[in-house]
Amino acid sequence: MPKASVKRLINKKKDKLIDFVLDIEQYPQFIPFCENSKIYEKTENDEQINIVADLTIGKGPFIDTFKSDVKFNKKKDEINVKNIGGPLKYLSNNWKFTKKGNMTEVYFEIDFEIKNKFLNILMTKSFNFGLEKIADAFQKRAEEL
Repeated sequence: MPKASVKRLINKKKDKLIDFVLDIEQYPQFIPFCENSKIYEKTENDEQINIVADLTIGKGPFIDTFKSDVKFNKKKDEINVKNIGGPLKYLSNNWKFTKKGNMTEVYFEIDFEIKNKFLNILMTKSFNFGLEKIADAFQKRAEEL
């Protein structure tokens, strides 16, 4: 059961970073191992944005698609993601955005388990390396935009 977190200080406004993270359909352009993404549903009210989306991730013969329920709490500046289908037994990831002067602190935590026990063991071994690569890709892309 891989579980990890990463914190980054990024030289961008908080609102821009939140919009960037919620732009799920752009992920394949810059996230390692992300082959495809699709938003099925997006609704918004005064308190929250709700998105149902697919991400296709992996490498070589280990590619799979999972569906997620993404909720952005506007008052807390937090994005919470739960899986609702696919190869994951469960997924919970959370983004927290905090203004720090002219910069934004982004805290990301993830906890998941893959249904396939063999793949779950492989992911556990390489997970921290992969998470750092993904965090680097997000930060680099955010600073470029």
